Parts: sequence; C-alpha cells; structure tokens
Amino acid sequence: MTNKKRKLKQKLLDKYRLVILNDNTFEEKISFNLTRLNVFVFFGFSAIVLIGLTALLIAFTPLREYIPGYSSTQLKKDAKSLAEKADSLEMALKIQKRQLNSIRKVLVGDVFPTKEEEQVDSTSGKKFESLPTSVSDSLLREEVAREDKYNLFEKDEANNFVLFPPVKGSITEPYNAKEKHYAVDIVVAEGTPIKSVADGTIIFSEWTAETGYVIIVEHANNLLSVYKHNQSLNKSQGDLVKSGEVIAFSGSGGSLSTGPHLHFELWSNGYALNPTQFIAF
Repeated sequence: MTNKKRKLKQKLLDKYRLVILNDNTFEEKISFNLTRLNVFVFFGFSAIVLIGLTALLIAFTPLREYIPGYSSTQLKKDAKSLAEKADSLEMALKIQKRQLNSIRKVLVGDVFPTKEEEQVDSTSGKKFESLPTSVSDSLLREEVAREDKYNLFEKDEANNFVLFPPVKGSITEPYNAKEKHYAVDIVVAEGTPIKSVADGTIIFSEWTAETGYVIIVEHANNLLSVYKHNQSLNKSQGDLVKSGEVIAFSGSGGSLSTGPHLHFELWSNGYALNPTQFIAF
C-alpha cells in the first residue's frame, strides 16, 4: 500500500517538458517544465475562476433574463403595476355597475317605496294613526314645516347645498306616487334651456324611444336629478356641471310626450322624491 502511494506521488511530481517548435525549421519557440500536479492545479483553478465569472455575469447583467425561471426586477415592477391597474379597473367596474343599476331603475320605473309609502306598519299593513294634538302644537308644526319645506338635507348640509330650479314654468302634472308618476311635468316653450339643479357629474346622456333625449346628473349626498323629453343635450356622460349650468334644451321627444315640456325627477338613495318639496318652480 505504501509503495502504491509512493508511486502515485512520484507520478504527480515527475517533471515533463512541453516544447513548441516551428514546424518548418524545428526551431524551439517556447518550452514549459510541467508536472501532473501543476496541470491539475492550473485547470482546477481556471475552472473555479470561470465559474465565478459566469456567476457574476449572470447576477449583474441583463443576461440573467434569458435564463428560464429567473425573473427580472423590471418584470416584477411591471407585474406589480399591472396588478394595481387590475384592482383599479375592478373597483371602477363595480362603481359603474352600481351607477348603471341606478340608471336602469330610474328609466324603467323600478323603484323603492317612497318615503310616504314606508310609513306603514309592516305587521298590520296599516298606516300609523296620528295622535290628537293641541292648537299650539299644530301651530309649531306648521311653522317648522314652512322652514324645512325646501331643505333636502340636514340643516348643516342644507346651508351649502341649495337646489336650483331647472326651468321656470307651470306644472301640468304633479308628482303622484300612487299612479307611479315619480316626477313633475313643467310646460315650457320648445328650446328652453334646461339647467342643472346642483353641482354634479353627468352619468347618463342618451336618446330613448319613449322619453326622447334623457340626461341624468349625480350630485352630492347620493342625489340624482333626471331630465326627460328634451329636444337636444348640451352635455355628455362624464362631464362635470355647476349649479344652474345649461345641460339640455326642452322639447317633445319620445313616444310618451304630448307636447313641449320637462319631465323632472329627483331621487335620493334609491327613493323617489317630490321635487316641489325642495324646489320652487
């Protein structure tokens, strides 16, 4: 066993001469004294250096993007940006669906019970009977009713939110919840400017077969104002409008119209409101 080790060691340390000659003149150009151990050490060290350089090249250059399974920093940023955009689009889609659902209910008359209809006992189906009141109590109630007639919101909100009359004219057909006429019809001359009752955003501005040109404005406090039977529209969906700004021109559009007038509706949180309680026409 010892002899074998000595022989192996001797083979590793035996010296060899590597000579490079000119093939035509046999002139010696370069010569190296080598041993097997030197050759093994040289090639082993060269392999380690080559592996290290390759790792550095892959880690700190764009070449790493061509390696399967290795994701780049830019790719991660793009993926994060696309995920954020997808979340934003999903949220915008939900909001738009809610708006479209509200618009559909307004257009087809699929409404919640009005405030008056809700004042019914859910168990007996009968309206609550009012208790007898004194003369002073009746006078106080009448005074409060006059003060709050045109207040759509609480007093602190009403100071900063006043509804502007869309047009001035005579009401030919009043609001009537029992007959499902959730609006007031105001007779006006054809081409009369129709104005927005408050600041808001146009969420619907299209032609319909039954009610002609229709425009719907969404205001603060979940309030919607609807203007039907118009001759033409002055605003498009998505436009921002100010209180009193012209949004359409009156006419007699649609199969349900009997003459030039404005069909005006007010909605709050899905409930139909009587416009005459909040606007002086």
